Amino acid sequence: MYELLSELIVYRSIGEHPIMRRLSSLYRALSKKERYGTSLSAGHDLCSEGCAIIHMLLDLATECGFDRNLWQDFIAYLIAMTETPYTLVSERADKVDGSVNSFVTDDMKILMKLFLWDFSHLDKSLGTDHFSTITSYKAVQKEDRIYNKNVSVRVRELSDRILKAIESKKSAQKKCDAMLSVITDFYGRYGVGIFGMNQAFRINGEQNGAIVPVTIRGNESLDDLIGYEQQKKLLSENTERFLNGRPANNVLLYGDAGTGKSTSVKAILNRYYDDGLRMIEVYRHDFKYLNHVIEAVQNRNYRFIIFMDDLSFEESESDYKYLKAVIEGGLYPAPENVLIYATSNRRHLVKETWTDRSDRSSDELHRSDTVSEKLSLSDRFGLKIGYFKPSEQEYFEIVKGISKRVKDLNMTDEKLLSLAREWEMGGGGLSGRSAEQFIRMIEGKKE
Repeated sequence: MYELLSELIVYRSIGEHPIMRRLSSLYRALSKKERYGTSLSAGHDLCSEGCAIIHMLLDLATECGFDRNLWQDFIAYLIAMTETPYTLVSERADKVDGSVNSFVTDDMKILMKLFLWDFSHLDKSLGTDHFSTITSYKAVQKEDRIYNKNVSVRVRELSDRILKAIESKKSAQKKCDAMLSVITDFYGRYGVGIFGMNQAFRINGEQNGAIVPVTIRGNESLDDLIGYEQQKKLLSENTERFLNGRPANNVLLYGDAGTGKSTSVKAILNRYYDDGLRMIEVYRHDFKYLNHVIEAVQNRNYRFIIFMDDLSFEESESDYKYLKAVIEGGLYPAPENVLIYATSNRRHLVKETWTDRSDRSSDELHRSDTVSEKLSLSDRFGLKIGYFKPSEQEYFEIVKGISKRVKDLNMTDEKLLSLAREWEMGGGGLSGRSAEQFIRMIEGKKE
């Protein structure tokens, strides 16, 4: 195996994966022992190393939801995640021309051998059946929140299609050609790397601003948000224009707490993920990485929304000035595949005071200039959508709508609304969040 991995060119990074490195070293040690009869260094146990490799593979299989042939799913995963100039171009073009195809064809021969690898000799040498077991595996059924479902669906589809393509051809060359066709089609449809396999991402400040996937997400839908039809329409239309490559605006969703601003943005991602939409959540303390984020995504074949939830600044804070330059106004133009969607309880984002209403201040000669500076951040959002607390009747409609999702509630509308009124008057308030909390309380009390 180590000889095959050393011959990879375009997909050479596959051999650098920790599982591949350790498995390659295991085969090298076995070969040395069988050929020369040499003993291994003290304390080194081949069987123990094999078990460690199986453990690593099972961990990855659990995280990514592999099943049946874990090894073939693993190889498909490496192919799907390998970002090279060739694979990145493949996600943007129907066909990649050039001499590089000669190297890719040679790599396909190696990848096919790896995909169909026979572990019987390894198991015999180790005195186990561990590696044979992972090629015919029945995974434990898991809830969606336990594993990365997006990666699982994509990788298992690629694995199944590669196997079917190989089995449908007779000659080795035709098998390789069919495998390459499946892989390039996969790149064209879904993309490559973490951006192709995942919906949402966040910034990891502990890793110097690395963009990491958010593997566990909700299934929010715009239909779940009762009311606010005009707001949802404006947000959807702007997002569709963005996805279609037409001019679209940065969006500020502002208004009362608990009215569905964040839910709307998350639901937009779920609705348009298959159309190439991706979302990166950035918190205020990670604004210093914004340029890094934009550079990382500007040439990818996706549309990215940078999501800033609950955005606001106190009067004494100045981070908003940095954000202003990033959104619009700096020397570095914003790429056409990036928009910013932000939510805030404040329409102008920066805290205003009564002093702002006067052009006179004890410590500043031109107070109106300060006010203009504060408002300029909000002005950089071309589309502002207001979300305000519902009327009592609208609140009751939200309560009834959410209650329909609860099975066997066994409660009349009159009784339900009577309890909802008590909940609201008791401090719950009029909002969609309050209505949802009320229904959760009712559901929890069911016999």
